[in-house]
Amino acid sequence: MSLILVSCLTLASHDGLSKYLTQLYPVFLVIWARYLSQTGLMLALFTPRMGSRVFRTLRLKLQICRGLSLVSVSMLFISGLSYIPLAEATAVIFLTPLLVTIASALLGEQVSRAQWLAVGFGLIGVMIIVRPGGALFTPAILLPLGAALSFTLYQLITRRLSATDHPVTSNFITSVVGSLVMSVLVFFNWQTPTLHDALMMAGLGAMAMSGHLLLTNAFRFASAAALAPFTYSQIIFAGVVGLIAFGHTPDFGAIVGMAIIIASGLVMAYVQGRQPRPPL
Repeated sequence: MSLILVSCLTLASHDGLSKYLTQLYPVFLVIWARYLSQTGLMLALFTPRMGSRVFRTLRLKLQICRGLSLVSVSMLFISGLSYIPLAEATAVIFLTPLLVTIASALLGEQVSRAQWLAVGFGLIGVMIIVRPGGALFTPAILLPLGAALSFTLYQLITRRLSATDHPVTSNFITSVVGSLVMSVLVFFNWQTPTLHDALMMAGLGAMAMSGHLLLTNAFRFASAAALAPFTYSQIIFAGVVGLIAFGHTPDFGAIVGMAIIIASGLVMAYVQGRQPRPPL
């Protein structure tokens, strides 16, 4: 449990630091620095142990698509943080498990009535957060919503790749794709950071990698169904980071909407945990 909680705190802090840095520098620069530092760290950590296996993939085109989908998530979500408070944007991203269920149904997988109810209530939660007349009822909310859609595609591709490629390979190639794409975009949006801010940008890569490694290790010691309730602590941590760093407190409607999204995700995790596993 401690691993998953530290992971969620690390990822929430990563998003908070990203929000802070994008108030000072172009979004493309912040994301580029994150991917570049993450790629360098992964090379240093895993190449000595894995050698050329770090680069070895059986499905290069699919890996590139995975990398592009995560770049899209990063650009949409971090751009959205310029306009949307951290906790509310994080809650919208946590629609992803529900959207994965919708996509799975479209791909022909069986979806139970309870899962459809969870999807419906999750969408209601988002509608409460962005309700007409509320502070978040602006076109900017489409940015985290778009990030959730891109993250859905990312997770579907990850599920396919897990059958053939090592997780470290998938994460490394994703970092490389992100570094290459953002290197092109940052060329037209360059702003030289101070040494202090450059170190904070490099820290984003370390935080992202650490958060995901902690998450991966947490799943080694407990099932996905057992850990699912704790993954939603990231929304709570995002609220705490938003309060401390930016002085934002979600209003009553946003708190109700976030609670509904969390409850919907927990119902989804419970139903999936009770489904029989396919034979090996």
